[in-house]
Amino acid sequence: MGREGLDRLAGSTVMVLGVGGVGSNCIEALARGGVGHLVIVDHDVVQESNINRQAIAFMSTLGRPKVEVMRDMVADVNPRAKVTALRRFVLAQDVPALFEEFAGRLDYVVDAIDTVSAKLAIAQYADERNMRLISSMGAANKLRPECLRVADVFDTVNCPLSRIMRKEARKRGIKRLKVLYSCEQPVKVATREGAERRERSNLGTASFMPPIMGQMIAGQVIRELAGLE
Repeated sequence: MGREGLDRLAGSTVMVLGVGGVGSNCIEALARGGVGHLVIVDHDVVQESNINRQAIAFMSTLGRPKVEVMRDMVADVNPRAKVTALRRFVLAQDVPALFEEFAGRLDYVVDAIDTVSAKLAIAQYADERNMRLISSMGAANKLRPECLRVADVFDTVNCPLSRIMRKEARKRGIKRLKVLYSCEQPVKVATREGAERRERSNLGTASFMPPIMGQMIAGQVIRELAGLE
């Protein structure tokens, strides 16, 4: 990357919304890549169900706030990095106020949350202000990392979450949204016995997919911030 590229990374501020499977692995890679200031936002605590895919999830961290565990991990990786840890939900109505707290200081935003309404609010805010943003799409029932792609959401295929985002983005006049998605057809999984709603009872996440997605997003962010793209 060269000294100039590394200096750009050290002087950059990246906000990551969501410290789950994708977000935690992305933050770890950003810290190891030399990003100087990380703003991390999540309200949850580490749960046992997180252990299969989240960089911060261990038996020793169960019950601790995710942003605190992540902050400690970053400090252990790069003590020079600054971490602003915000323990809060990311709700659609709160998105403008959240970004205004860091007005003019964010070089990149990573959306690694699950709530569609909040993802759309983030996308709209970024699109209207020409703010650099990459949004993670779904990993549920996907098994092939070689099918992961960075693309505009309007160019995605075979991704249920991307389909919803495309439809809603058009309604809101969002012109562009960079996403990481999988072009793999979701694996068909039987509905859990006794479940009333199929779409909420047959979703599963392979241990390796969210970490790879987080690493890929970090790679995209690092390359852009270092001036390589």
